[in-house]
Amino acid sequence: MEKRELGIWEKYLTLWVVLCIVVGTILGRIFPEISVFLSEMEVAHISIPIAILLFAMIYPIMVQISFEDVKKSVKSPKPISTTLFMNWAIKPFTMAFFAWLFIGAIFNPFLPHESLANPEQYRAGLILLGVAPCTAMVLVWSYLARGNMAHTLVMTALNSLTMVALYAPLATLLLGISGIIIPWKTIALAVVIYICTPLIFGWFTRKRAIEKKGVVWFEEVLVPKLGKMSIVALLITLIVLFMYQGEKIVELPFVIGMITIPIFVNIIAVFIITYFIARLIKLGYEDAAPTAIIAGSNHFEVAIAVSTTLFGINSGAALATVVGVLTEVPIMLFLVEICKRTRGWFVV
Repeated sequence: MEKRELGIWEKYLTLWVVLCIVVGTILGRIFPEISVFLSEMEVAHISIPIAILLFAMIYPIMVQISFEDVKKSVKSPKPISTTLFMNWAIKPFTMAFFAWLFIGAIFNPFLPHESLANPEQYRAGLILLGVAPCTAMVLVWSYLARGNMAHTLVMTALNSLTMVALYAPLATLLLGISGIIIPWKTIALAVVIYICTPLIFGWFTRKRAIEKKGVVWFEEVLVPKLGKMSIVALLITLIVLFMYQGEKIVELPFVIGMITIPIFVNIIAVFIITYFIARLIKLGYEDAAPTAIIAGSNHFEVAIAVSTTLFGINSGAALATVVGVLTEVPIMLFLVEICKRTRGWFVV
C-alpha cells in the first residue's frame, strides 16, 4: 500500500479536530458579527470561504492522482455499482426511516412545535440531506483512509451527474412534496469548484513537477508538503464551519443534539452495510474504504439549497441540513479511523 505520512498533523488529528470545534464555537459565540459576515459571502448557496478552503484541501490530493489509475477505475464495475446502489437505493430510505424513528417518534415530545421549527420540518431537512450523495470532500476522507483516490474521483463526479436525474424524484417520493426544483447552479458550481478546478491545477502541477524535478523529488518532497497543507485547510474549515453556527450551538444544544443522532446513525448504518458488501464481493481495501465512505457521505450544499427554497432560510428543515454540515467532518473522520483499523479484513 502507498505510504502516506502526515506527521504530527495526522498522528494527533483527533486532538486538533476537537480543539478546532471548540475554538470555532467560542469564536462564533463571542464574535457573531464575523459569522454573519462570512455567511453572507456565498454564491448559489455555496460559501465562498468554505469553497476556498475546500480547494486548499482537495488540490494537494488531486496532484497525487495518476490519470492511468483513473482509467482503470472507470473500468472497474464492482465499486461503481456498489456505490450507486447504496447512494440511491438504500441511503435515502434509511435516512427517511431514522428521521421518522428519532425525530417523529422518540424525540418528538422534547422538540419545539412552532410553525417553522417543528419535528416535521426537521424530518424534511434530514430527508433532503439523505437524498443528496457525497461531496468532493470525500476525497479528503479517502486520502486519510489510504483509499484508491482515482476511484474516489470517478465516483464523486458520477454522483454529481446522477444527482441531476435522481435527486428531485426521490425527494418528491419521500417528502410527498411535488415540484421540487433541482438547484442546478449549486450542483454546477460545486462540480467546477470542488472537482474541475483542483483537478486541472493538480494535473498541471504533477506534470510540471515530474518533468522538472523527477518522480523521486515529487513523491518525497512535494507530496508531503502538500499533505500538510491539506490537513491545515481541513482544520481551518472546521473552525469556520463551527463559527457559522456558534450562536445556535449554544442556544439550541439539545435540539442540535437530537437532530445529530439520526444523521450519525444513518451514516454509520450505510457505511457498515457497504463495507460488508465490499468484503462480500471481494474488493481490495483501497477500493472498499472509499466505496463505504462515499456511500455514507452527503452533499450538504444541495440539501441546504433545496431546504431553504422549499421551507425558508429560518426553517427547521434548513437547520437540520446545517446540522448535517457540522456533523459531517467529525463523523467522517471517525469512519476513516474505522477503515484504517479494519483494513486487515480486505486484500490490501
